[in-house]
This record gives sequence, C-alpha cells and structure tokens, in this order.
Amino acid sequence: MGRLILVVLGKQGAGKGTQCKRLAERFQIPHVSTGDMLRAAVKAGTPVGRDVAAVLEAGALVSDDLVNRLVEERFTQPDAAGGALLDGFPRTFAQAEALEAILGEDGVKLCVNLDVPVELVTQRLSARRVCVDCGAIYTDTDPEAISGVCSVCGGQVIQRADDQPEAIRSRLEVYERDTAPLLDFYRERGLLVSVDGSRAPDEVTADIVAVIGERLSR
Repeated sequence: MGRLILVVLGKQGAGKGTQCKRLAERFQIPHVSTGDMLRAAVKAGTPVGRDVAAVLEAGALVSDDLVNRLVEERFTQPDAAGGALLDGFPRTFAQAEALEAILGEDGVKLCVNLDVPVELVTQRLSARRVCVDCGAIYTDTDPEAISGVCSVCGGQVIQRADDQPEAIRSRLEVYERDTAPLLDFYRERGLLVSVDGSRAPDEVTADIVAVIGERLSR
C-alpha cells in the first residue's frame, strides 16, 4: 500500500484540526499543518526555515515555492515514513500539482472534505477562543474563555483577530476562490470523499475511519 497520505479539506471552522489530531493517533502518522511546518522550520533553522524567516520578517506572504519546499522537506523526516495527514496544504491547484510531483507514484490515497454549512462555521469561528501560549482551543462559554486564563498552561485566552466577523467573511471568500476548486481536482482523480462535518466530532471521526478502512481494503 505504501505510505498513507491523506489530504483533509474544509472551510475554516469545519473541524479539520480536531479530526486530524484524532486520525493521526488512530493511524499513527503525523498531523502536518502548514502553520506548524512554518513555525518548526523557522525554529529549527533549516535552510528552508531561514528563507521563511526572512520572508516573514519582511512582512511578506510565503510563496507557493517555499511552502512546497517545506512540504518536501517534511516528508524526508522519519515520522512521515508511513504517511501523513495534510491540513492546510494544498490550498491551490499549483500546490496540489506540486504535491503530486513531490510524492510521485506513492501519492495521495484519499482526500476527505469536511462539509459544513457557512452559517455553522461562521458560528464556530465567532465563538472560538485560543490560548496565545499553547494554542488550546475553547468556546466563548467555557470557563477559560470567560476568565481569560488557559487551564492547560495558564496562558492568556483570547479571540484571534481572524475570528472577528469581517475577517471570517474574508477568509471564507479566499477559501471559495482558491481552495474549493481542489474538490474537483481530487474528485476527477477518484480520491474525494465528503463527510458531514456538522455532527458531533465522534460521529465525524467514525465516518472518516470507515471510509479510510474501505479505501485501504481495495
């Protein structure tokens, strides 16, 4: 079967992070997100990381080429020998094509789309609160959000600027323009499966695991 490479797509607030964490534990493969890769590469001081740091320090956007190099570098690490869950990559056709080139014949096994209505993801994002230190996520009704103190590390719990109403609308517009077309990209390759992400996390996880199991049994 080779490596288990899974791409997880969905609007912001669809639950990608939650499901990737669960699936990574279930299948013993790393959860690879673009943001994590950027931070890790910069911290490690790799050649790509130094290039990324220079771009970020200049206040510019990280190019597709740099992100592609980061992904290629990430797949050389030992923990990715058995595969990976890709969250936040690819975001565009160009990145999807680059991923195919990086992986070669041992490519993406499945693309899971977490299908959640715009109204629900907007509600989820508006209610989200995040610890600035450890990244723990809460909702606005949780005690930690009300007190502003994280129960995991004691850090400050805030509402991120990109979870404000105007920013949410802008992020969803970018998703529809740049990322939603990837659904057709993976559908045409027979790799796309859509799962109703509006349900309880346990139900969503069970559906995804069943779909992966069915695909791996072929």
